[in-house]
Amino acid sequence: MSAFEFFFSFYGLLLGFSVAELVGGLARVLHDRRNVRFGVLTLLLAMWVAVDIATFWVQAWVIFRNAPFNFALLILGLVVASVFYVAATLVFPRDVKATPNLDDHFWAHRTLIMLCVLGANVLMGLTFITLLSANGELELLTGGFRWVGIVLFMLGTLAASFARGRTVVILLLSALVLYHGYNISQAAIDLLEQGGWSLRDEAQTPP
Repeated sequence: MSAFEFFFSFYGLLLGFSVAELVGGLARVLHDRRNVRFGVLTLLLAMWVAVDIATFWVQAWVIFRNAPFNFALLILGLVVASVFYVAATLVFPRDVKATPNLDDHFWAHRTLIMLCVLGANVLMGLTFITLLSANGELELLTGGFRWVGIVLFMLGTLAASFARGRTVVILLLSALVLYHGYNISQAAIDLLEQGGWSLRDEAQTPP
């Protein structure tokens, strides 16, 4: 087992719990859908949190795949994944019958959820920049448009955490979800341009 496999067996498990909380929360709401007043705010928030968790799987590969075994890295993974878990547990109500209006639940927990996600992103970003700085590899920070997008993502998240108007928050959350959607589409385009991947077992491919 490599150092990365050991790290990710712990980190990925904790992130997986966050995904399970989101899916479980959605399942609870759908199970009692006749008694629940759905709201676009909670659904947008759930999509945003879910995709952001997925980005941390990608970041783990980019940042930690060449890292050595180190206890401090395990603690870093514990902190980041735990923050996401707290956020994920708050997206949907625990007791749907006690909180049948999802919009009410959203306004009660929105700030904490979004600040948790923002904090995890800031922590991972600082880790990435610190690592590049320590290695003298800051020149790898290329792609001005990407960094503009990241800054706008951070500012949009902060604004959506405290904005009071329903319409403003819906627009901000929609923009954040579209930002993730743009990154997903770019990844899909890259995959298509590379020609996908072969379904054949190379060991069994005839000469």
